[in-house]
Amino acid sequence: MRTKRPSRKLYGGARNVLQACATHCGEVGKQRGVSLSRFGRCCYTAAVPLLEVRDLRVSFFTPRGEVRAVDGVSFTIDEGETFGLVGESGCGKSVTALSLLRLLDGNGRIVGGDIVFAGRTLLALSEEEMRSLRGDQIAMVFQEPMTSLNPVFTVGYQIGEVLEVHRGMSRKQARAEAIELLRLVEIPEPERRVDAYPHQLSGGMRQRVMIAMALACRPRLLIADEPTTALDVTIQAQILDLLAHLQEQFGMAVLFVTHDLGIVAERARRVAVMYAGRIVEEAETATLFRNPLHPYTRGLLRSIPRLGMRVRRLAAIPGSVPDPLALPSGCRFRDRCTYAVARCGEIDPQLEPFGDSRAVACIRAQEFVE
Repeated sequence: MRTKRPSRKLYGGARNVLQACATHCGEVGKQRGVSLSRFGRCCYTAAVPLLEVRDLRVSFFTPRGEVRAVDGVSFTIDEGETFGLVGESGCGKSVTALSLLRLLDGNGRIVGGDIVFAGRTLLALSEEEMRSLRGDQIAMVFQEPMTSLNPVFTVGYQIGEVLEVHRGMSRKQARAEAIELLRLVEIPEPERRVDAYPHQLSGGMRQRVMIAMALACRPRLLIADEPTTALDVTIQAQILDLLAHLQEQFGMAVLFVTHDLGIVAERARRVAVMYAGRIVEEAETATLFRNPLHPYTRGLLRSIPRLGMRVRRLAAIPGSVPDPLALPSGCRFRDRCTYAVARCGEIDPQLEPFGDSRAVACIRAQEFVE
């Protein structure tokens, strides 16, 4: 039986859209025996993304010239969705993530495009308005917790500071809540660890502290920038499982920024692949891994070791990433592409819709359809 989408009138108008979604998806989920909000988009808010990035352009101004680190990036993330932004070092994925919070270095500027979060144009907000949004509505887990945490303050103080600023708690209330947050992220003996300094914790525990800080205000969007870098494989799995559990518990959307295709394959519903400042392919994760259409994506997937396959040497993409100050004409990947033809040097391919649920920036994409 087909279930009708709830009306705004039934649930009290546009202000209660999220409540309507939760109620509706909870009801339908019970009927089907599944959680509709765990992965994928909610049926009610699918038409209005939580985050919409439109033609984002970010440049860094150096003595050598302008570096176009992000050059026309567009994507959307829905309520409760897990979205993966993947690419090798220097492709612009971390700069994209930092741009969402307007946390660029001094010589970095957002020079074009738009960022819309929950109906608000972030680039039009004052710095004071952005400060109230950071950590509250949008939170970020940074790449290296040892450099992100302040070494001269206890982890409890640093978590408590977030609670005092955004939730108006007293110092005593914030400390009690910090202990509960440490317990939530499965740090043993939270009553004792709350008074520990960052250097007294292991790498995995420091990353859990960063997650606790990010979740202190129950954000609607969590940005995880290489959340498992420098952690051993066992701890990586624990951190990723923890994030998945907390995402399901709080219903937040997650943006995974990573070079690890394994994380994307296991955790993300949709994925965008970046190269030299641009998204070259976007698709649902299962579709992209089954049939990649951009030569760069195909090269990345060929380089992944697979269980049950014995090869002497893994495939590698020839050449190196182009100098951002001297980008080639035409396709930016053409000098490394084994499928390049003469037209690739003449045409600068843009990300274009390809079918119902994917987009690709390659003039030969149709030839790779399986």
